[in-house]
Amino acid sequence: MTTKFGATSTADDVLAGTDLKDKRFLVTGAASGIGLETARALALRGASVVGAVRDTAKSAPVIAPARTAAAQSGGNFELIRLDLASLKSVRACADQLLADGRSFDAIIANAGVMATPFGRTVDGFESQLGINHLGHFALVNRISSLLADGGRLVVLSSQAHRASDIDLDDLNFETQPYDPFIAYARSKTAASLFAAEFDRRYRHRGIRAASVMPGNSLTNLPRHLSAQDLQVLLETAGRARADSGLAPAALKDIPQAAATSVWAAFMADKDEIGGHYLEDCAVAPINDIPNPFADGVRSYALDAGSATALWAKSEALLSIIS
Repeated sequence: MTTKFGATSTADDVLAGTDLKDKRFLVTGAASGIGLETARALALRGASVVGAVRDTAKSAPVIAPARTAAAQSGGNFELIRLDLASLKSVRACADQLLADGRSFDAIIANAGVMATPFGRTVDGFESQLGINHLGHFALVNRISSLLADGGRLVVLSSQAHRASDIDLDDLNFETQPYDPFIAYARSKTAASLFAAEFDRRYRHRGIRAASVMPGNSLTNLPRHLSAQDLQVLLETAGRARADSGLAPAALKDIPQAAATSVWAAFMADKDEIGGHYLEDCAVAPINDIPNPFADGVRSYALDAGSATALWAKSEALLSIIS
């Protein structure tokens, strides 16, 4: 697949000259960081964007400039309440969208948390698994009928997936010591596997799904890390890449970090990206060197057997409290 975009492209670069006036998108986590930039860039081109956020009242003034700019371009940016840590909230959000009945050309599962202290969602799931994977899994499956034939699902993963495969026998850290970074890594491996399995199950409708590594950027995602801890993490990543003969990984600004999401949601050939893990506006190569800070995707994050097994396990977990 050829592309003129890369690591330094911004969301506006990717969408330059496009007209999205007949397109509709759902973006979770749309009140800050990459999610807000993703929603802004789409709405600015005339798209109708529904931003799913935990607190619509607090988020409204934050998105106001983007909403105003969107309206001037013929676009629309509205909010809906969604707390991925509560399946009751997920169901309420989904049911509100289903009652509205309008379809989406793409769903961008962007919201997430990173390296949180140990905790559980209101439904008893380990927090990072519950928010980063199970919440999105429940939402997307409940509204799958609203995803238009020929549409797309974009699920944000992370380079952090390289640090750990999922553990299907202990997804919720019930029998092993909790490590916030391993939990984050596993939740992002789960995100990639979810996209791969969704792609397999829905491609008969022309729908394709892909996972995205947006690029490392200084959003509020690492808010649970102290400034010192974050600096140590960046220095560790730099040394690990140097030890493997890799070039230093430059931090992206937020518009650059949103580029691959909007590329996957509209600009890329959906049949070429479907079932894959994307980074820097391209399909990432398989790279199984153990370095957790290397580029590319570990093969376990796209393994068909693991994807099917995780889907079944996720359904089982959700059925317990449905």
